[in-house]
Amino acid sequence: MTTAEVALARCSELDALSASETWLERTHLTPQHRAANALAGRWMRDAGLHVWQDAAGNICGRREGRAPGLPALLLGSHLDTVPDAGSFDGMLGVVMAIAVAERLRDTDLPFALEVIGFSDEEGARFGKALLGSQAVAGTWDEDWWDLRDRDGITLHQAFLEFGLDPRQVGDAARRPEELVGYLEAHIEQGPYLEAADASLGYVTTIAGARRFRLTVTGEARHAGGTPYERRRDALVGASEMIVAVERLARAAGTIATVGRIEVLPGAVNVIPGRADLSLDLRAATDEERDASWAELEAELERICTARDLRLDVVLNHEAPAAPCAGWLKDAVIAGIRSTGDPNPMGLWSRAGHDAMAIAAITDIGMLFIRCHDGISHHPDEGVREVDVAHGIDAFEQAVLEVAARWAVDRVG
Repeated sequence: MTTAEVALARCSELDALSASETWLERTHLTPQHRAANALAGRWMRDAGLHVWQDAAGNICGRREGRAPGLPALLLGSHLDTVPDAGSFDGMLGVVMAIAVAERLRDTDLPFALEVIGFSDEEGARFGKALLGSQAVAGTWDEDWWDLRDRDGITLHQAFLEFGLDPRQVGDAARRPEELVGYLEAHIEQGPYLEAADASLGYVTTIAGARRFRLTVTGEARHAGGTPYERRRDALVGASEMIVAVERLARAAGTIATVGRIEVLPGAVNVIPGRADLSLDLRAATDEERDASWAELEAELERICTARDLRLDVVLNHEAPAAPCAGWLKDAVIAGIRSTGDPNPMGLWSRAGHDAMAIAAITDIGMLFIRCHDGISHHPDEGVREVDVAHGIDAFEQAVLEVAARWAVDRVG
């Protein structure tokens, strides 16, 4: 089998590790998580890596450089999934990293090489994304221990049931001086590479994101007895807001999504008195994101005022944009060029990735692989074998480019 065929076969093996018999679902601190770590750990050992599970449930492998104890270049992605997932989001990046480590097992490198399969990027179980990579970045928040899954199990309890000691989670944290940088290969999760007929692309930055809970309050009244001029319909106001969100975000070049809405009291013959909405806002830079929000907030307030509704806004998530470091971006570009693409395509990542958490402690770079029709978080997620082959070649060359640049910098 070719290296690409092996990588795709390994993704298929991971597919079997699912909490559901009808779809792919593998979440944090579950038996399926344990099984995925064991499988990926076996592949890492076969690639010549020393393997361990860290204090946050991430599976890690390391080979030393030309001397023991040197700083490490990290390669990785995540092994968890959303419910009803595709086969390649995260997993392809992990198996590609292992493939590159195996190819380079006897190559003299001026740094150690590590592969990491992050335990929780999606946040599907506890509602908080990037738990694995934030532990590695040392940005763990003690308040997270009280997060609960749909069965009422706390994150603290889940750690204990998995065999991890919550008191030791800080041991997963890495220090900047221990690291050279972090490279992540990932499916694009968008249509732009396919539209350009390009196998691969490099990431310029990962979107800055803000998430809000919007509560629109009107007055619940009888649906038949209340004339239009006396209605304070929260759902009609919320509907107008949703259309405004799309209109203004498109004009601003940002990405905004209302993904959830709950209406109260929710009776067929009662005017809605309250509507709760989620709002996810993303942009290439924090400045663009915040300017877009200022415009959106003003328009949403105007809509509510015109309809005699009250708007309450709660910010429940904020992540800064994470630009890729120039020297690692150049290494990824050189890797893509080595596959025969003279003019690699640069993209800003609309989706979040583990790299954005790791950016808190070291430089990051990302390689995107074309995916079918831009589909992700869905069983129809697909990649081409030729793109995976090019991706592994480019990722390997990117590591060698990093080695060359690192060695020159150390001499200089």
